[in-house]
Amino acid sequence: MNTASIVSKVWSFCNTLRDDGVGYGDYLEQLTYLIFLKMADEYSRPPYNRDVGIPAEYNWASLSSKKGADLEAHYVKLLRELGKKTGMLGQIFTKAQNKIQDPAKLSRLINMIGETQWIMMGADVKGDIYEGLLEKNAADTKSGAGQYFTPRPLIKAMVECMRPEPGKTIADPSCGTGGFFLAAYDFLTDPQNYQLDKAQKEFLKNETFAGNEIVANTRRLCLMNMFLHNIGEMTGETPISSADALVATSSNTYDYVLANPPFGRKASMTVTNEDGEEDKEELVYNRQDFWTTTSNKQLNFVQHIRTMLKTTGRAAVVVPDNVLFEGGAGETVRKQLLRNTDLHTILRLPTGIFYANGVKANVIFFDNHEASKNPWTKEVWFYDYRTNVHHTLKKKTMGFENLADFIECYNPANRHERIETWSEENPEGRWRKYSYEELTDRDKTSLDVFWLKDKSLTDLDNLPDPDVLASEIIENLEAGLASFRGVAANL
Repeated sequence: MNTASIVSKVWSFCNTLRDDGVGYGDYLEQLTYLIFLKMADEYSRPPYNRDVGIPAEYNWASLSSKKGADLEAHYVKLLRELGKKTGMLGQIFTKAQNKIQDPAKLSRLINMIGETQWIMMGADVKGDIYEGLLEKNAADTKSGAGQYFTPRPLIKAMVECMRPEPGKTIADPSCGTGGFFLAAYDFLTDPQNYQLDKAQKEFLKNETFAGNEIVANTRRLCLMNMFLHNIGEMTGETPISSADALVATSSNTYDYVLANPPFGRKASMTVTNEDGEEDKEELVYNRQDFWTTTSNKQLNFVQHIRTMLKTTGRAAVVVPDNVLFEGGAGETVRKQLLRNTDLHTILRLPTGIFYANGVKANVIFFDNHEASKNPWTKEVWFYDYRTNVHHTLKKKTMGFENLADFIECYNPANRHERIETWSEENPEGRWRKYSYEELTDRDKTSLDVFWLKDKSLTDLDNLPDPDVLASEIIENLEAGLASFRGVAANL
């Protein structure tokens, strides 16, 4: 049975469960528990004979041998007891709950998972199955899971540009379901890129990755996703912390940071005021290692990511447009980023590629350096993949091939040997550089740079399809609403 058919089979069962009020996220969570138990059972048998720490009374056989009310009661107890274990095992089952109240349907799900030999599949196949389910979950707009899911073609393109090397560390302070880790893992294990020796494979499995994810269920999915890709040990310590990365400062630094921090202009927390009513209070991170203090979550993540890097470290980070043009703290962060790091590349992304609506985003690439009197950034290369580009999540999705030209222009093999595609003779070129002086002379050191003409404004024949146009209008309206909410929050 191929990957697509397994995804289809596993996912089709969700349609019957939805009638019982079991949402996509809950269904995927139950799959996480059961797939792990089935894999643990397979590992316990020859030729593996591995012990992943599951007591016999709570193993797969104990579950598959029961029916009806006995099954439901046993499953509830199993989840509770495994959540008390240490290491990644306990983290996967922490605060786990049974969301499938019909024992007959729970039994059907157990039988369906039991029909598949999960270990016989390669890590890439198992990962693809789980990734397929995660993407379907993200596409369910009602679940809100899309905010934790970065388009996989974009992640792959970012990894291709960064070209991580074996024996080096990779971090993501807001890792979601682990997309960046898995893409980096795939790159490092691709024989066309590297032939890993035993020590490098061991380092990749247990020491390469480190991340944070504060949303419990998302973190659980990330841990399972990594385990399916053969990253980490069930009885070992988890590489994914549940602490808020902006608060839990660490002395650890990393060779690479790949991230898509949560979008949202302001960080806030719910408090009870003097009248006993719930109220929102701005959450300001007072960090001595930050360039400026702000409640803007995105600006804080950019500052934090810089502190995470070794002096030779490199970063690729997805940021919303406001990071490129916002005044005040935004201007301070941009000036410091240009001075203290080599901010060498900005990819302008189109709308219609994220599951969260109203997102206008970019990818910034910068290399860290030791302190210097002179600015490290000499020039910034911009690739405009937004103007006259139209994508939707259903009919015209963005694929990896759509970013192939950007990767070629980026020139990962030697980014110091780049050639502009824009010129006075070719004003339609999407690849253009600006000097440090040109950018710092702009109002508020704005990096919100465009030069291509929007053809839809002048040429009616170039208008996108109606559904694409409608999607873009919605994106623009929701982006505008988000800006107004930010203004209202400050009043």
